[in-house]
Amino acid sequence: MQYAIARVTNAIGKGLERAPVEVALRHREDKRSLQANRLMWKLLNDISRQVEWCGQYHDPETWKDLITALMKKQTLLPGLDGEFVAIGTSTRKMRKAEFSDLIECIYSVGAERNVQWSADTSIDWNAYKEARAA
Repeated sequence: MQYAIARVTNAIGKGLERAPVEVALRHREDKRSLQANRLMWKLLNDISRQVEWCGQYHDPETWKDLITALMKKQTLLPGLDGEFVAIGTSTRKMRKAEFSDLIECIYSVGAERNVQWSADTSIDWNAYKEARAA
């Protein structure tokens, strides 16, 4: 930590030799873990195998989009062929807390539809909750 502070102080000093310097301090949230990402896909696979929506079963990616749309605001734009396209449902840049909310939302959607979770998803969820608290 002291090394990082020394580097920043040195960079500010060099910058001040040329012109005024602006320094911004921000809290950087942790990104989601690979473990959380694996859990999300296991849960979505369980839903995709067991839940019918609009008369058919959908792949895990479609379920991810549907459930993410519950959480995030999105915009519908007319597509190039006249179909509608949902904008703003990406999970790629979600931070740990928001991703945890998404996982809880997935569990909720599955529970409302009587999904029987795979045995390893409850184990993964417990480990993920512990890792998030750390």
